[in-house]
Amino acid sequence: MNSNHNMAAEKEYIDIYKQMSEQLRKTTDNTTISYMRDMAYQSLQFCGMPSQKTERYKYTNVEAAFSYDYGLDLKSININSSDPELLQQYYGTAADISDGITALNTMLVQDINAYRIQSHKREGINRPTVITVDNHLRGTIDQMRNRRILMVLEKNANAVVRIVDHADNSTKEDEKQTNFLTTQVIEIIMHDNSHLDLYELSELTNSCNRFCNIYIKVGRDCTLRHNNICLTGLTNRSMINVSLTGENSEIWLNGLVIADENQHTDVNTVIDHQVSNCISHELYKYIIDENAVGAFAGKILVREEAQKTISDEVNQNICASNDARMFTQPMLEIYADDVKCSHGSTVGKLDENALFYMQQRGIPLQQARILLMQAFAAEVINAFKSVSLRDRLHMITAKRLQRVADKCSGCNICK
Repeated sequence: MNSNHNMAAEKEYIDIYKQMSEQLRKTTDNTTISYMRDMAYQSLQFCGMPSQKTERYKYTNVEAAFSYDYGLDLKSININSSDPELLQQYYGTAADISDGITALNTMLVQDINAYRIQSHKREGINRPTVITVDNHLRGTIDQMRNRRILMVLEKNANAVVRIVDHADNSTKEDEKQTNFLTTQVIEIIMHDNSHLDLYELSELTNSCNRFCNIYIKVGRDCTLRHNNICLTGLTNRSMINVSLTGENSEIWLNGLVIADENQHTDVNTVIDHQVSNCISHELYKYIIDENAVGAFAGKILVREEAQKTISDEVNQNICASNDARMFTQPMLEIYADDVKCSHGSTVGKLDENALFYMQQRGIPLQQARILLMQAFAAEVINAFKSVSLRDRLHMITAKRLQRVADKCSGCNICK
């Protein structure tokens, strides 16, 4: 049980559900979702919201992010699923509602997108299904939004999925800034011999707090590439859980974080090798500037049955100012004896010799700093399979580092 069980925000959300539960049952009109709401309500009462005494949340102050008085519209529930059996069979089967954020999201979810992805193999070519989920926050009233995504890849399916989170709080000079809080839970079930390229991009504002928990179950003979780009947001936290449940699968987790001003970005990953003969790769890079805080914790769990596992995990970080802070915690937990596993992390500053060399050749200091940070970030972006997305992200990253990033309304990442 959470040691900080009585936080004020937690009680407020539990009380809201008590008041709205009957209305939610009528509005949702789906027994599976209503059942999971009740289960999550019970779990949240018992386990509570995570505090910094909770191991996987020790770098992020959840209470501070959730204690603000956000508007919460539970009268309009949006369910985008043309396949009711999909929700009945899979909704809530991967997500862990003993986690407080996942429980709160499940209890108060407002938007649900569900997809069944089937194989489109013709003439020997397994063409990918392309899906874009564009989450766009707008408004002049402080608000909370709880979203859910469910994706099931059937046997032999091939998919490219892009999930983009925007927030636009542009206001007139005499108006106050709009504050947003989003929770997002993503459940992905990959059946045997399915293949997924998953791209996540968060371009938020400095008045937006985002918590995203991802649960992926990987079957036999699968390939998964998860690419996570966090560019902005006041508090931006991702928790990624990948379970390898079938043999001969290979996964990549790639991530890039850019944070400055007073931003806080925290990524926590667990790769759970449950069976033998699987391979996992993980590379996360952070660029932390000004007063920003970055945190990375990545655990590779190799169970006793997971012989012949190959796994490597790398976390590399640049603190570009004296006030920037970075916490890094790569971990190996191995119970099998026939494995090849490695992990490592580095935290450093921009190369002073390289900066001096570039200035000697007429490149201004600020431009030299940006060029070095771009080169540092390029390794993650160059791992993307999509050439068009790779080129677009190189441009977005360059603008982000130059502090001239496009406003959300001008972004074409989803086009």
